[in-house]
Amino acid sequence: MSVIDLQARTLAHEYVAHTHRYHQLILATCGSTELAIEGCGDQITEARGCLIPCDHHHDYLGDGCNRTFVLDVPVTGNSGGSELVDRLFDRPRFFTVPVGLQLMTGSLMQQFEQFPTLSSEISALLLRALYLHLEEDKPALLMPRHQHAVSGRLDLRRVDGWIDQHLADDIRVADLARLCALSPGHFHHCFRLATDMTPQAYVQQRRLMHAQALIEHSELPLGQIGSQVGFRDQGSFSRAYRRQFGLAPSTQRMMRIRSA
Repeated sequence: MSVIDLQARTLAHEYVAHTHRYHQLILATCGSTELAIEGCGDQITEARGCLIPCDHHHDYLGDGCNRTFVLDVPVTGNSGGSELVDRLFDRPRFFTVPVGLQLMTGSLMQQFEQFPTLSSEISALLLRALYLHLEEDKPALLMPRHQHAVSGRLDLRRVDGWIDQHLADDIRVADLARLCALSPGHFHHCFRLATDMTPQAYVQQRRLMHAQALIEHSELPLGQIGSQVGFRDQGSFSRAYRRQFGLAPSTQRMMRIRSA
């Protein structure tokens, strides 16, 4: 990409993991999204945003009720001030959004949804306002590069049991962190160190492993299986299953029938 792309989106309740060749700024005006950058996680809310430099792996799970600015910023080209962009995206970070910037973001969201042709001007305002805020409070905002000890309170067996009992429900990082008496951010980092997976990816994998067992050992309809392991519709279930196992749930069921 060669120009800034601003979108106002509602991030769905569907686990997504990827990288891309451009920077990204995430700011919400309502709702929440659980997001991790290279395994270090936090919750994106009206009061909490993040900056994702290009080529940094990140994964997220929205609540389906949020309203979120997603600003894609090219690494080179017409990015509205290359020095500003370079300094903003020098490393991944989560940051506190002060009340003044929250109000500004909410107002700009309304303007953008009413007048989408103003995207360039709104993008420049967001980047400049955020840059000034981060420069004022820079020491407190850098995401730590390393954390050393995994807390002894991270009880994976207990976490597994709780996940398995709540597969049909919304499972949030905050729920799992409470089991271990840890903050969501600390839990997220400790969990990644212990499992080499983010909590969102781990929950998704566990849902799909249970789904695979039900496909192999029960006669339940595929839609009912998807619902029992926490997917809201069969389409999202099928896409996630195919990504995990390389074939659709219907294909897996047909293979089982033919081999019987």
